Amino acid sequence: MIEVINPFTKDKIKALALHTDEEVEQKIINAQKVQKELKDFTPFERSQALHFIAQEIERRKGEFTDLIIQEAAKPRIYAAGEVDRAIQTFTIAAEEALRPPHELMELGRSLKTAQKIGEIRYFSAGIVFGISPFNFPLNLAVHKVAPAIATGSPILLKPSSKTPLTAELLLEVIQASKLPKHSVQLVHCSREKGNELVADERIAVLSFTGSPAVGWKMKQNAGKKKVVLELGGNAAAIVCKDADIEDAVNKLMVGAWAYAGQVCIHTQRIYVAEEIYDQFLEMFKIATLNLVHGNPDEDTTNFSCMIDDANTQRVLSWIEEAENQGAQLEFGGKVENNILSPTLLSATTKGMKVRDEEVFGPVVCIAPFENLKQAIEEVNDTKWGLQASIFTDSISNLNLAFNELEVGGVIHNEATTFRVDNMPYGGIKDSGFGREGVRYAMHDYLEAKILVKNK
Repeated sequence: MIEVINPFTKDKIKALALHTDEEVEQKIINAQKVQKELKDFTPFERSQALHFIAQEIERRKGEFTDLIIQEAAKPRIYAAGEVDRAIQTFTIAAEEALRPPHELMELGRSLKTAQKIGEIRYFSAGIVFGISPFNFPLNLAVHKVAPAIATGSPILLKPSSKTPLTAELLLEVIQASKLPKHSVQLVHCSREKGNELVADERIAVLSFTGSPAVGWKMKQNAGKKKVVLELGGNAAAIVCKDADIEDAVNKLMVGAWAYAGQVCIHTQRIYVAEEIYDQFLEMFKIATLNLVHGNPDEDTTNFSCMIDDANTQRVLSWIEEAENQGAQLEFGGKVENNILSPTLLSATTKGMKVRDEEVFGPVVCIAPFENLKQAIEEVNDTKWGLQASIFTDSISNLNLAFNELEVGGVIHNEATTFRVDNMPYGGIKDSGFGREGVRYAMHDYLEAKILVKNK
């Protein structure tokens, strides 16, 4: 059984039974059968189904929001925002379903082929196995499901065992559409059974969001599958001396503390030009102290607890370890009423977990820099490379950052957490392999086929 617990109240919400081996096998067989039906399901029909799903989520927005709050302890302001993004993601997929890639290629490279032309179309690669995490139980699941529907690919989705109920509600909405039955199926299973599915040759595509240790191991075991990995990061923001300090502070409040830092592109490091460092630090402290801690179900709450006690204690131990290694605690580092307070550390150095690893909690490291090249070197000096941001009004600063930062996305005058759901999203180095973002994910769910014919 999976017991779903409210992280804030510790109340049991519901228990779900794990699927048996026989049930999982039947789901694969179902996916194989529906794959044939989906071939005849036109792009227009896919688009209509995706629009219907978006409209139903909009109609039931309150249900989705409340459920995310209950099982993920995400403050209402962010839970509602996640539902809005899921609606956008399905809407984007509905649009992309109507324009599948299709090319014509001239093949007249010689007299022999002068009358030949190639038509290239893209077809579903096959069954998708998606694995989604707890921190965005709706929208990160949607980023696997929506491209699958748009490409006519059956998908088995394994949601996080901490937050499976949102995926159950999503499945209920999808099943009310005109999609063929079993186009989307949920798999509630152990990690061991999930690993068997990763290796199963009947599955054509693996899309995983989670930890690097698990993700890279899955890639090794995936065999001939197409693989998309979104593996988190250690995002950094650079605040240049010409930046609007107030704007940077306001936006980095979200980057630093949204959902208690449990976001892959959480702003974990902030590098501030030494000329404005003291001013920025003071403004950042004041703004952080104004955050409203408490029950995520309250409209006024913008900071609450982490997903469970184990992760809270892990992050707390990292903070204490950093202090013992010479880091300066500017504020935070305490657990009160089940909430680990926002924590800012200065004087952090290479070798400290809070600086080198992905904290995935409410911890930020701050440091001054002398020049932009030095700041860029600091940002790049990790194994991570998902997103980074720079606050500056200088085009030359922006161009230098874009050219030199070793990340999948550079964000200008916004927090590292900025993401629009149609943009390519993913990282380099240990942060991932491939890209999400509806159209970009669709490319990984498709295979090209060429027809060579006479003109």
